[in-house]
Amino acid sequence: MIFQELLGAELPVIQAPMAGVQGSALAVAVSNAGGLGSLPAAMLGMDALRKELAALRSQTSKPFNVNFFCHVPPEPDVTREDAWRAALAPYYAEYGIDAGDTPPGSARVPFAREAADLLAESQPPVVSFHFGLPSPELMEEIRRWGGRILSSATTVAEAVWLERHGVDGVIAQGLEAGGHRGSFLSEDLDSQMGTFALVPQIVQAVRVPVLAAGGIADARGVAAAMRLGAAGVQIGTAYLLCPEATTSPVHRAALKSALTRRTALTNLFTGRPARGILNRIMKELGPMNPAVPEFPLAASAMAPLRARAESFGSGDFSPLWAGQNSTGCREIPAAELTRDLARFTG
Repeated sequence: MIFQELLGAELPVIQAPMAGVQGSALAVAVSNAGGLGSLPAAMLGMDALRKELAALRSQTSKPFNVNFFCHVPPEPDVTREDAWRAALAPYYAEYGIDAGDTPPGSARVPFAREAADLLAESQPPVVSFHFGLPSPELMEEIRRWGGRILSSATTVAEAVWLERHGVDGVIAQGLEAGGHRGSFLSEDLDSQMGTFALVPQIVQAVRVPVLAAGGIADARGVAAAMRLGAAGVQIGTAYLLCPEATTSPVHRAALKSALTRRTALTNLFTGRPARGILNRIMKELGPMNPAVPEFPLAASAMAPLRARAESFGSGDFSPLWAGQNSTGCREIPAAELTRDLARFTG
């Protein structure tokens, strides 16, 4: 089986890396069940990353994936930042928050030399990227210990670019997918398409294995993606209610409600388009707002509003990431979910 040869996992299921709603526990559970568990590292400092890698190595002997962002940090734009905080000022006043207590900045950092050196110590079998790829030198560091490299493509052009730049597999991310779009060649959302339209076109355009992502929530969806030529699938939303996930109470409540029927791409929370459940701030400011600072600088101004609202049990200012198909979300152990997702692929 191509998936097993490429990634070493028994089942053709990758648990999507989901920063902010999981740590190593979810990845361990999925890997031990035969899938490929993933650790999101874009928001981890080096000490936290070292600790999570140690947990993975000590709790599973199976392959796992570590995921990083590859964005180029923007230069802070004071004028734009001030305009964004002014747009949020009425909400700050509503919750009694002092805008001066929220310094600019972001916890999201791109893959760099320090992280590459740390990875070399634990040598994860798979390393994946979002928003393109790091430098050839850093990719060579991963190859030095035999690591496989994956990255997300939201268009055929991005998939071709990734293959030309040396990936071992392409994650075809359809427009239905929850969380951040992995786009990097163009910000034009009109150029992107649904998973089941995108996958066969990428399969036809590249020679490396293709993994389908977006809108796949059950075993039927997994089987359908593989019939279209995918070597396997990457699934995130379905895992959000598993006990091993660290999904917040307000996020869990939203996922279990009728709210999941309405998702939208929004830049309000980080500065880049990402799909989440429609909430108050998205309705009132518009999901895609031109005043928002560049990724990832928008996040700091929203953080105190999120924290205060969540303390009252409200997700009005929270990034409730979810794909368009949340029907697979179940409060069952991640191992059980992983095996169930793969039941038609044996």
